[in-house]
Amino acid sequence: MSQNEFGAFLRSLRESVSPQEVALPATGRRRTPGLRRAELAMLAGISVEYLTRLEQGRDRHPSGQVLAALADALQLNPEQRLHLRWVAKFSSGDGGLCIRPETPDYAVRPSVYTLLDRFEPGAAVVVNRIGDVLAYTSGYRRLAQPLGTLDVEIPNLVRYVFTDPRARAAYPDWEHVADGYFAHARAEFAHPDASAAELSADIEFAAGSAFTDRLTAPPAVPQYAGIERMVHPEAGDLRLAYESLEISGSPGQRLIVHVPADDATALALDRLNGIRPGELRAVREA
Repeated sequence: MSQNEFGAFLRSLRESVSPQEVALPATGRRRTPGLRRAELAMLAGISVEYLTRLEQGRDRHPSGQVLAALADALQLNPEQRLHLRWVAKFSSGDGGLCIRPETPDYAVRPSVYTLLDRFEPGAAVVVNRIGDVLAYTSGYRRLAQPLGTLDVEIPNLVRYVFTDPRARAAYPDWEHVADGYFAHARAEFAHPDASAAELSADIEFAAGSAFTDRLTAPPAVPQYAGIERMVHPEAGDLRLAYESLEISGSPGQRLIVHVPADDATALALDRLNGIRPGELRAVREA
């Protein structure tokens, strides 16, 4: 894991923004994509020298005002802004100030089980902060079990995606799916936590460069909604829209809900769940 998470993340954000996006002229040849340091420094109202120190990890204590100025200059969305703040806090050495259990939380509240019951026969699963599967609906079981996701006593979605050969067959866009699961777990791999460290070591040993390359790459912002393509051995080709929701009062736990993203997937899931066609409706774009 890079010792300069904040600098790497800040640089990746700078290089992902074009001058046109922030109303600057794209003049001259550019050795790297996106904004130059001088351009971002001007937009944020800080010196180029200070921005250089931040990106190189020679200054790891940017103030809240500087972080806000950088976020404004880069036109970050709310999720990106929160992630920038978290990475800055961790890199500064103040990450221990965050309230977080020493080990992942495996206890699921009764009200969350009730919520899962309300989702039946839809596919919904509860995971903890390192991706361990804690609870799920029967609809999720019918979706995940034929893929091998639930074969072990305590399934882990990150371990499954990176180490089980069936995952690459299940997800045609495996690289994108792997990026997504890794982005959610990366903060835990960077935190001095025995459970996360053991998981990271297991996956690194089994997956090799597919995992280690992501450990050394600039960090990405976790995505909480999107669409995944899946090739299911019983239901065929599926397009699933997902929403990942934080569970309040249970630090690190998330509820991940999958719903059909088109009519063909809705019919396939109806057949998989043995219910009357049309009961699961596809989501519609606004």
